[in-house]
Amino acid sequence: MNRITLLITIIAASICLASDARVEQNKAVARRVFTDILTAGNYEKTNEIYAADFVNHQAARDLSLAEDKSIVHGWRAAFPDLEMIVEKEIAEGDFVAVFWRAHGTNTGTGNGLNATGKHAAGRGISIFRIADGKIKEEWTEYSQLLLLQQLGLAGKQ
Repeated sequence: MNRITLLITIIAASICLASDARVEQNKAVARRVFTDILTAGNYEKTNEIYAADFVNHQAARDLSLAEDKSIVHGWRAAFPDLEMIVEKEIAEGDFVAVFWRAHGTNTGTGNGLNATGKHAAGRGISIFRIADGKIKEEWTEYSQLLLLQQLGLAGKQ
């Protein structure tokens, strides 16, 4: 193998390794949302995980970081024993998709839910865009109807 081919091979391998390392770092950042904040309630970690100009793209409108924090506090207030489990992570470039499941008992009040004392469980998908080691954007989908049905707040189909 001549020197130019060897140099190109080394450069290509270095780029691949750096890209793999960044993807793994991004997955670790996304995972912290579920472990550190949603499950453990360590709200002080928010500024380590999210960028100041973070946007959560909801179905009806976009939320700022402050609005997103309020919603997270509301879920933890409504479900003090909330546990979020990461089932699968898929990452490419700056994007990480997380397939998760959650369960908890609605013994508190938050996000418009009054305490029902009922247990609820469900699954969802969150996609994060991560830049410079922090989450800049989020898209999350889960069955709100299933949650309300389990709490006895919506009729069953």
